[in-house]
Amino acid sequence: MPMTARIVDALAGYHTRNLLLDADSPEAFREKLLAYFETTYSLFERLFDAFASDETFYVQPEPLRHPHIFYFGHTATFYVNKLNVAGLLDTRIAPELEAMFAIGVDEMSWDDLNSANYDWPDVQTVRDYRAQVRGVVRDVIQRMPIEMPVGWTDPAWVILMGIEHERIHLETSSVLIRQTKLKYLQEPGSGAHAFWRRCPESGPAPVNELLPVPGGRVSLGKPRNHNQYGWDNEYGHHEADIAGFKASRYLVSNAEFLAFVEAGGYRQPEWWTREGQGWLAWRQPEHPLFWRRLPEGGWRYRALLDEMDMPWNWPVDVNWLEAKAFCNWKAATTGQAIRLPTEDEWLRLLDHVDIPDEPYWDRAPGNINLEYWASSCPVDRFVFKDGFCDVVGNAWQWTETPIDGFDGFQVHPWYDDFSTPTFDDKHNLIKGGSWISTGNEANRHSRYAFRRHFFQHAGFRYVLASPNPYQDRVDHSTENLYETDLQLSQYCEFHYGPEYLGVANFPKTCAEWCLSYMEGRPLGRALDLGCATGRSTFELARRFETVHGIDFTARFIRLALALKEQGELAWDITTEGVLTERHQTSLAALGLIPCAGRVSFWQGDAANLKPQFTGYDLIFAGNLIDRMVSPRRFLEQVHERLNPGGLLILTSPYTWLDDFTSPDEWLGGYVKESAPVTTLAGLDAVLGARFRRLDVRDVPFVIRETRRKYQHTLAEMSVWERR
Repeated sequence: MPMTARIVDALAGYHTRNLLLDADSPEAFREKLLAYFETTYSLFERLFDAFASDETFYVQPEPLRHPHIFYFGHTATFYVNKLNVAGLLDTRIAPELEAMFAIGVDEMSWDDLNSANYDWPDVQTVRDYRAQVRGVVRDVIQRMPIEMPVGWTDPAWVILMGIEHERIHLETSSVLIRQTKLKYLQEPGSGAHAFWRRCPESGPAPVNELLPVPGGRVSLGKPRNHNQYGWDNEYGHHEADIAGFKASRYLVSNAEFLAFVEAGGYRQPEWWTREGQGWLAWRQPEHPLFWRRLPEGGWRYRALLDEMDMPWNWPVDVNWLEAKAFCNWKAATTGQAIRLPTEDEWLRLLDHVDIPDEPYWDRAPGNINLEYWASSCPVDRFVFKDGFCDVVGNAWQWTETPIDGFDGFQVHPWYDDFSTPTFDDKHNLIKGGSWISTGNEANRHSRYAFRRHFFQHAGFRYVLASPNPYQDRVDHSTENLYETDLQLSQYCEFHYGPEYLGVANFPKTCAEWCLSYMEGRPLGRALDLGCATGRSTFELARRFETVHGIDFTARFIRLALALKEQGELAWDITTEGVLTERHQTSLAALGLIPCAGRVSFWQGDAANLKPQFTGYDLIFAGNLIDRMVSPRRFLEQVHERLNPGGLLILTSPYTWLDDFTSPDEWLGGYVKESAPVTTLAGLDAVLGARFRRLDVRDVPFVIRETRRKYQHTLAEMSVWERR
């Protein structure tokens, strides 16, 4: 392939392959890991070099996402947060920035994108912060212990987690830049345009056709000892026998999609799903996002940094709703059962064309890993077995499959909300990678999913196959409130189930005690920290004007939010063995309907809250302090969030475990100078200067595990008034 077809040499220096976790000595791996980190960190920053001025950082090109400055800071903050969680770092670099940039990305429907809540820092401050984080991560890599092979609880894993997370944001930020008005970007001919060079090839599109794919068995899911990094949803096991089907030779090109546009596809709701019809009404599109219709006729195409004459033979960039509508239209107009492929069918095609997996390429087999251009290219440029093109690379390929975990799925303890918030039948898988997919994204095992109305560098191919096995899940996704995860079900039962063993409901009881201590005090704002699935948050709102419920675990917040918005919640609870029974609740049954409008739920870190969480008359932290990495740091700062005279109310059974809190961070439960130190004494020592202790009492609780097994525990409630 001539050099003119490759991206310029400047970017070629950023080409990398996934690290093999079992192929080197510890010191050789350390050097490769350091180089992988440096390359990733620098490449991400080069993306923002395309901005014409610092003003661009504060532009919000997509109303459902933050301005660019958030993402510029977010990837650095992610390293700091995960190094803290993994115990490799015991300090923070810039707590205010890390609170602002930590959480609130893209997919969280409870994310507050109200700009009034954010006082974004100046760009140089964030650049300086990123430089500090780079130095900290370099230091951690150079001093941490490494044993081979590297596993998913080893220190090196958290570094890889940060690297692969930043590579995801390299892609998602490039989508946002592509949506940014050209006036905010550097002029053509600048260094950024030379670095991020788009493909110079375009022309008429080839005519698409359906080609046979033989049936066969597919196997998905990594074993735990796989020799490459993976996100939690990649592990487990899934097998299926796939009948033969036909798939389009090419990804759908701009020219092929034009027929749908010209046929009035965006004005005919019969081609669109129920969700798609709602999106049409909200956004009112007339054509794909990256097309521009000229007043005098004809079309222009938005690439990463500039606009060009429409490349009709490049893949169309659309969201899932548009891809699905096209397939419905094509099925009706051709009389054939056309639809998107499932994840299994895409993998069967991949197996059939026999493409080696990254990192076992001499060169990328398709337009992927930034090895050719910083844009799409013609859909017939990369040809595989039997004439299939772009099985990997060029543009992501939407599938019919809503993402879910495989058999044996487990969340990673350092990132428990990477996948599970997407297991809601509202996020569909994309496969194959795009031109800017690097690292884990370019891997056969990658399983990334987005809400169906979101945009990536994503297009699609279509198949002629048996009926869609996921049709019902997509059609009824808004009703998916049935939770079967064991931990979440236990928490639902703990918060909303019946009374067991004569012990009153714990979160409800705690809220009642909190309200009793607030007699004669202001009842403006309350904060429920570690709110889990939200019962105490709702109960506090019986009298408080505003209550914020915050929990670190997105899975809990998702359930609390579902109950708030839809008024009902259902879950499975174990009876014995694999037998379960269904339990359910509703705001109406609990008498909480009037409270729903006064509560809001947020994902957040109690030890590093965003600045807007302040001015409270009550902060309740239920059974939280003995599950924190640094409870002392939390308690030393919590007064800043309380109004003078406000109450801090803590409960805890004081079950200190080094799985959660290093023993040198315990507030009590140890011997010092031959004398026992209780946690209450530790609380007095930490809080005494700024709080007056008003009361201490026991509050029992019962957690049901099965019909015949319960945990009975006594928590101690302590009540503190800010001086």
